[in-house]
Amino acid sequence: MDVLDVVVIMLIGLWVFLPAMLPNSAAVVFGGGKPMDFGRSINGKRILGDGKTWRGFFGGGLAGVALGIILMGISYIFDKDGLWGYIDFWKGLGIVICLSFGALLGDLMGSFIKRRLGIARGKKAPILDQFDFVIGAFLLTALFHWRWVYDTYIHEWHILALIFLLIVTLLLHRAMNILGYKMKLKDVPW
Repeated sequence: MDVLDVVVIMLIGLWVFLPAMLPNSAAVVFGGGKPMDFGRSINGKRILGDGKTWRGFFGGGLAGVALGIILMGISYIFDKDGLWGYIDFWKGLGIVICLSFGALLGDLMGSFIKRRLGIARGKKAPILDQFDFVIGAFLLTALFHWRWVYDTYIHEWHILALIFLLIVTLLLHRAMNILGYKMKLKDVPW
C-alpha cells in the first residue's frame, strides 16, 4: 500500500458519503410547513421544534438520493467495475437512501437531544451540531449494509477514510453554516 492508494481510499470515503452531506442543507431550502412534531411538547419542551418539517425532511432526503444517483452515474463512466465504492447500482441505491435519510434522522435525534437539554433552536451544541448527521447516516447504513460500512470506513487503512471524513465534516459544517447565514437561510452562523 503506497501513499496514492491511501489518498484514493480517503477520497472514495468522502465521495460515497456526499449523499449524507447534502440533505441537511437541502432541508433548509425545501423546509417550511408543518413541523414534524406537530407542535407537541414533552414536559413543556418541544419534541423537535419548528425547524424540523416534513417538507424539509423529504425534500432534503430526496436531494441526497438524487445526488447519490448522479455520483453513481459519474462513477460508472470512469470505473465500470467498482462504481468508486458504491458496488453495484441497486446496492448503491440502497446505500445512498440509507446515507441520505440516516443523516436527517441523525439530525432529528440531535434536535430531540438539544430540546431535552433545554438548548433552544439555533443555539450551539458543540460536537452534536457537527456530527449528529454523520452518526445517523452511519447507524442507518450499517443496519442494512454493515459490510459496506466496514469495508469502506473501518477495515485496515480504510479507517483513514473515516478520520478524513470527520475532519472534512468539521470544516464543511462551519463553511456551510456561514454561507447559509449570509444567504439569510439561517438565523445564526453556526
